[in-house]
Amino acid sequence: MKRSLIFAVALLVLIAAGLAETAQAGEGSLLGYWAKYRANRTSWNTGYYSAEWGMPIALVVPPTAERQVNWGWGVGNTRVTPIYHQFRRNYPGPCQYHGGMYRPTPAWPSDTSQFGVYYVRGPW
Repeated sequence: MKRSLIFAVALLVLIAAGLAETAQAGEGSLLGYWAKYRANRTSWNTGYYSAEWGMPIALVVPPTAERQVNWGWGVGNTRVTPIYHQFRRNYPGPCQYHGGMYRPTPAWPSDTSQFGVYYVRGPW
């Protein structure tokens, strides 16, 4: 009886440690798989560029960040959305940037997504 109780407690500790490790990074969790699925099918930006840089800016946040708040002007236009895209460690090399692909920040922006700065999670 005592031996099975010790075994059960040890098993629960190992399971809890494994779940905590998975929850910390998000990799292997249901949200991690869903984020990878969505990131492969959507763009990391909304089509606006930052006025300071002339291109969209990826703001790298910690890998444990899962959600962001998007503020909009108007009734009920504030929303909490998942951060799907993941920053990769390997440098892909120089890329071609075509400024005509993106729009500038409007004179009267109606949403924070129009400022050209977008959250991207750091590598795990």
